[in-house]
Amino acid sequence: MGNLTVRGIFAAPVLPMTADFMVDWETLGTYMDWVAAQGPAAIAMNMDASESPSLDREEQRRIIEVCREAIGGRCPLLSGLIATSTADAVKWGLELKSAGAEGLAIFPPMPTFLGKPVPGEMIYQYHAAIAEGVDLPMMVFQFPVAWGPDFPPDVFQRLALLPQIVGMKEASFDVARTTETIATAAALPRKISIMTGSDTFIFEAFVMGCDGALIGFASTAISELVEMHAAVERTDYAAGKRIWDRLGPLARYCWRDPLRDYRPRMKEVLAMQGVLPCAASRPPQLGISEDERAELRRLAIQAGLLGG
Repeated sequence: MGNLTVRGIFAAPVLPMTADFMVDWETLGTYMDWVAAQGPAAIAMNMDASESPSLDREEQRRIIEVCREAIGGRCPLLSGLIATSTADAVKWGLELKSAGAEGLAIFPPMPTFLGKPVPGEMIYQYHAAIAEGVDLPMMVFQFPVAWGPDFPPDVFQRLALLPQIVGMKEASFDVARTTETIATAAALPRKISIMTGSDTFIFEAFVMGCDGALIGFASTAISELVEMHAAVERTDYAAGKRIWDRLGPLARYCWRDPLRDYRPRMKEVLAMQGVLPCAASRPPQLGISEDERAELRRLAIQAGLLGG
């Protein structure tokens, strides 16, 4: 198993698409170069932000190959792993590894993990099978309650026995649950990093004790987020807050309800920046309104991402 330091900004970028909703492979390479040049600690593709549920397996494999080449070793490349059965997850994880993934972010297998409560034994066995079958560092996910399982302390403690698990993306979008998860991780016998996935309070999550962020908002403003995390690390909270005061309104606007629209919203910002030539997302995802586009422009200017 390779080493993966889970700290800092793990960017989870959106996926460039053409106007006819195909993956824009040329732009993907130049976009990954742009992301990597801003100093993230890692990049994660085949995530929800990069529309993985709408992609076929060959597209996902090629995404890892293209991104690995474009990144050129500047930071590790992770892949999301989305499967519906344990056997398929192991098989697909091995294929992603052969394509160049250096770590896996394990999504809960839906629809099996829907419904509350999800048995702790089910959660453990799923992750244990992947850990045994695919020798890569792994991150687990804690989603909002309506989307997937949470990880109560007893389950988290069992998962910590698997050496392949090195971190959790805590994406509950809930301050209390984030605080509880940080406390649970602190009591574990070995280090399991907690990376916020709650785009609406990234700075606050750092101050609360998250080790970093595995975050879709790092589709843009990567260097600013890296600087913000560094400021919190050196306890210069005022400097970190100044950055978040600029970026936070844009993040909260993009990740407001309906949450599914954060992808086209972020793509619109990147198109305004001239990073992406097209803001299309694959159907059935819809685009955004002109009013939304105007507000995104205003907030992007306020964030310092566009000229006035």
